[in-house]
Amino acid sequence: MSTPSSQESYRIGVDVGGTNTDSVLFCTDPTAVSRPDRGILTSFKHPTTPIVSDGIEAAIRAILHRANVSPAQITGVMIGSELLSFPCLSDAVVEADANRLSKVAVIRLGAPYTEECPPFLDFPSSLKSITKGHVAILSGGLEIDGKLINEINEEELINESLKIHEKGLKAVAIVGVFSPLDRNDGTSQEERAKAIMSKILGPSVHIVCSRDVGQIGLLERENASILNASILAFARRTISGFQRAIHRLGLSCPIYLTQNDGTLTTAEAAARLPIRTFSSGATNSMRGAAFLAGLGLKDGNIVSKTNQSIIVADIGGTTTDVGVLLPSGFPRQAAAFIKVGGVRTNFSMPDVYSIGLGGGTRVHVTAGKDAHSPIVKVGPDSTGYQLLTEGIVFGGSTLTTTDIVVAENPSLSIGDSTKVINGTLGAPVLKGAKAAIRKLLEEAIDRMKTTPEPATVLLVGGGSIIAPEELKGVGNLIRPQFFSCANAVGACIANVAGEIDTIEILQDKTLSDVLEKCKSEAIARAIKNGAKPHTVKVVEIENLPVQYVTNKATRIIVKAVGELDYSAVIQSSLRQVDDGTMEDYCDESVTCDKMSAVIDVLTEVDAETYVPYVDQKREWILSEVDLEWIAEGCGILGTGGGGSPYPPFIMQIVRDEGTIRVIAHDALPDDALILRGEFMGSPSVSNERIQAGTEIETACKNLLKFIEADAPQAIISDEIGGGNGLQPMILGSTKHFNVPVFDGDLMGRAYPNMWQTLPVVYGTRLTPCALADGVGNTVILPSTSNMYMVETILRTICTNLGSKAGVSMAPLSAATCRKLGVTKSVSQAWRIGRAVAQERQKNNYKGIPEAILKLQNGKTLFSGKIVEVQREWGWVTIMALLNDEEEHASDPVMNAYNENDRLRISFQNENLTAELISGNSQAAVNLLAVVPDLITVLDSQSGMSLGTHEYRYGLRVTVLALAGSPLWTTPTGLKDGGPGAFGLDVAYHSVGPYKEPVSVIEEFYKGS
Repeated sequence: MSTPSSQESYRIGVDVGGTNTDSVLFCTDPTAVSRPDRGILTSFKHPTTPIVSDGIEAAIRAILHRANVSPAQITGVMIGSELLSFPCLSDAVVEADANRLSKVAVIRLGAPYTEECPPFLDFPSSLKSITKGHVAILSGGLEIDGKLINEINEEELINESLKIHEKGLKAVAIVGVFSPLDRNDGTSQEERAKAIMSKILGPSVHIVCSRDVGQIGLLERENASILNASILAFARRTISGFQRAIHRLGLSCPIYLTQNDGTLTTAEAAARLPIRTFSSGATNSMRGAAFLAGLGLKDGNIVSKTNQSIIVADIGGTTTDVGVLLPSGFPRQAAAFIKVGGVRTNFSMPDVYSIGLGGGTRVHVTAGKDAHSPIVKVGPDSTGYQLLTEGIVFGGSTLTTTDIVVAENPSLSIGDSTKVINGTLGAPVLKGAKAAIRKLLEEAIDRMKTTPEPATVLLVGGGSIIAPEELKGVGNLIRPQFFSCANAVGACIANVAGEIDTIEILQDKTLSDVLEKCKSEAIARAIKNGAKPHTVKVVEIENLPVQYVTNKATRIIVKAVGELDYSAVIQSSLRQVDDGTMEDYCDESVTCDKMSAVIDVLTEVDAETYVPYVDQKREWILSEVDLEWIAEGCGILGTGGGGSPYPPFIMQIVRDEGTIRVIAHDALPDDALILRGEFMGSPSVSNERIQAGTEIETACKNLLKFIEADAPQAIISDEIGGGNGLQPMILGSTKHFNVPVFDGDLMGRAYPNMWQTLPVVYGTRLTPCALADGVGNTVILPSTSNMYMVETILRTICTNLGSKAGVSMAPLSAATCRKLGVTKSVSQAWRIGRAVAQERQKNNYKGIPEAILKLQNGKTLFSGKIVEVQREWGWVTIMALLNDEEEHASDPVMNAYNENDRLRISFQNENLTAELISGNSQAAVNLLAVVPDLITVLDSQSGMSLGTHEYRYGLRVTVLALAGSPLWTTPTGLKDGGPGAFGLDVAYHSVGPYKEPVSVIEEFYKGS
């Protein structure tokens, strides 16, 4: 331990985990980081206490005493707390704990858009009953280009405020469509709405603006804002407890909390946005590991290659968290959607893979074939914070991983080693437990690797003593000094950030100029948030072009970080969070040592015995289960495109006792009029400016009026793949046209262009057609010079209407749909979804590809790990797994490949080709599949289909190829749907003959 100086200043890092509360004392002298101890004077580990602030106080008091440092020398206390975490929220939901969750009023700005999908729609029923207080969808909102949908209406806001006041609600979330693009800080629509409502509701009501909480993606940002508002009271009480503990220690310095992206926020800001501090422990550990290893330092770097990603394994008392450090020293971020208490959210979180392995993990021993061959299983259950009383070396009777490592190495001086040494546990048990621990760690690390080369792994956490000295696939295993408290170190050295997440229109602009402007704004925000100006640097830049628009829109994300400037933020950080409004709430006595089960939206059904309902009229009446399975199948048939099939608003139709009917493909006479309806535009808009519910219906009604046609007798989908596969079910429901859905579609998959529907390919016209938005604009297109101009004209109009609109192409006869459509594709989507559900129910995820291939001919092309994604050119590379890395090494498909084989998939919104690259040669390329056959990528761990926008490094995936409709494989079909239609100079070879789907109605109709 370094000797403290009375002239130096220090800061304290604290991390509150489910098992222990760690603290470190850090010297703020800039030269201290180059010392062998990285400027850390001392550390302490204290069991997490039921009243969390008691443990914090004890941990800080211990390090001040150890180092003999005066409280006056402490400039700041940085706290990372698992108390404000996913497990705690889940516990609160299951326990219906009103002391932690409050009812929330949600004011959404964007009417008439989004009305088809009101707030709380996809909440589990238990969580909704606790948190739903009031809902209103009012005027306001922006388009993707920043233009107004309409202005906010002060009278509407005042009226809703009065209703909220009458209900006695104390938490409000304001959510505007595309509000993250509203960069008028202080005068944004959400902030102006907040000011209006605050005048009515007063300071005792906490109002949250969604632009401060999450990124683009309205439902996910709204959900996060609701959860943030609901937990505000509990968070304020908790943070106030932290402040009181610090003051009891005689410290007059400010308190900061770490956020889940690895940056700092003041206690006052955390009390407004506690959701940003959720589960920051994993990020703290990774940032602390990077600092302790000297990454980014000129001197003292203990990692030889700093230009590559490095894996961090944090082994605590209960779990092991494995993540990837980028060269910037920040963790790789997770996918777009994170579930909290069963609800989708989209705030930043590190990409972490967790397993039930820690120092307190239980070791289970059962009898084997003889006394020398016991069956040893490690975890996933744990003693948690009770390790010090339940572990054998601590006088208990439960065998844990700590007992195993002490028996192997008594010199660790942990507990009473005499209780486990000298053969007490038995050599076979020790051998089996060590092998199980090794395998768990090797598999977890391998899941996060992005290349097959041996990885550098930083091993941290108090439980890391259980890890072996060598691991397969790891070239360099490093335990840095102070490894056991890396999480507290990460909290202590956290920086301040500024972030820009916006959509820019690049017409008449250069990308470089726009990026420079965004970088300057991100740096300015970091400084405003309290960073020292000369230390701020840009650490992250993402450029994500928006699909299906004609105005060169692109999403740009820029993040800048810098060191905390204490003098700039000290005054606001010293304010006491508890302002007297918390008197009605109980104390903070709560622990978060267990994970509670997330309650699903749907009532569980037996996928093996479930029977769909087909009535006496041979109409299939869809249930929520049917819709869930159809959506799953639509995703798989979407081949990476077609938009998201996530179906919350279609479920609401059934919950509101509406009816959705499907009829057999042969149920109607040849001349029956069948209507077509779908959305066109950008998925980026679909995820934010959610449909009003009137767009497609308006387009259809105006088209029917133009052609002087009677009401339709059915609805058909242009494409079964992706989100548009579900739109006819909404349109045909009793909420809209109240006509059945034709069991079929016009593609049998998803394609990017309107002219890539089979009737058009074989000579029918797209026109006349109609397009409509949700605010009263409708365009009728009577005719065009050719089929390609329909796409060109409508795309241009659609872009001017906010890049999303409902469209209705020329209606078709039932005879045409039967002859030139893909019949029974709704049934096929349902069967695919059912097959996936059945295998999941059996926990047989490896069986999902085979189950799908029983429904349609094709083959499993590859199984491996995504190692590269190139969006500019549109391809993804997947690396094969070694046999001993593969969970199911007997897979006959993968047995044909070696460790250097790769699969490369090209895509243009949908997957187009799948090519095998053998060994290290770029020339040894074998085309395995190509359009019009369906190439679909599944997440190997869940069986869910992945959209091309969801491809990311490290995902384990399985790639299938399914036979396309024979209408696509003729010379006529290949001309517009084959390789040449996408500029590919390759020949089409089928993966197998097309298998006609089996009708659900034919199978389950019982007759009269």
